[in-house]
Amino acid sequence: MATSYQDNVPTGAQSAPDNAAAPTIRTIGLSDLYDALRLGWEDFKAVPSHAIILCVIYPVLGLVLARAVHGYSVLPLLFPLAAGFALLGPFAALGLYELSSRRERGESATAWDAVDVLRSPSFGAMLGLGTLLFALFVTWVATAQAIYLAAFGYEGVTGISEFASRVLTTSQGWWLIIVGCGVGFLFALVALCISVVSFPLMLDRHAGAAEAMVTSLRAVAQNPMPMAAWGLIVAALLVVGSLPFFLGLAIVIPLLGHSTWHLYRKVIAIDPSAPPIPRPPYRERRPAADFPANLFPWRRKDRA
Repeated sequence: MATSYQDNVPTGAQSAPDNAAAPTIRTIGLSDLYDALRLGWEDFKAVPSHAIILCVIYPVLGLVLARAVHGYSVLPLLFPLAAGFALLGPFAALGLYELSSRRERGESATAWDAVDVLRSPSFGAMLGLGTLLFALFVTWVATAQAIYLAAFGYEGVTGISEFASRVLTTSQGWWLIIVGCGVGFLFALVALCISVVSFPLMLDRHAGAAEAMVTSLRAVAQNPMPMAAWGLIVAALLVVGSLPFFLGLAIVIPLLGHSTWHLYRKVIAIDPSAPPIPRPPYRERRPAADFPANLFPWRRKDRA
């Protein structure tokens, strides 16, 4: 059953002062986070196969990383790489936002419909912000590597047990854990602040990247406790999804993607007087069996 926009209005929400240039930010509570997760789960149950297909890259990447660990060359970076999913997730979930949006409007939601996000007028802005998140991810991995080298130098490890012993039973290892988690928290905080509602806003209202990031920062500033709790929920679910061998991410990533759309709906108030955003023009779908005839539409017109 499709979820109406009215179902997404947060309980006890308060609207921030609005102006002509910026969206209205609502004040939400912890109960709204639970409701966003519940609605996200409903979306996932409605289109589970499509969501998993969209996010299959995550468990595949996880398996590749786990296989690489047998060489032990990237073992110290395994945790930073897994934690980096939180930085890239908001951009990777674009197709999931589209599916949740379509279900909200009562339209069909299939894997093909998720591809419509590529035709959005604001896709260039989404790509730009996604590139920024990827740069943040690369910087985080490089920083994590530097922290590990500062703790243990360039000495390699011969196995997983030795690596675990080195990290968990030595003073350098505890220093690595404290400093690494602290720095990683800062990276995650930056990503959360600039992207918590940015991509849904660009998809829904065709906002520019700068406007979307400013709106996201405003949303976090007005809702510090709920947004902090949301960040902890995302981190906890990603940890659970990483076990075993990252396979759980095939469920966790779609759930978080759909839930982020509903969180956006609760945080951002839609101006009823604003003109509706036109949907992308309908594109006729061709069965795969017609390829390569699909490349020559005028041939089909001649035969008609």
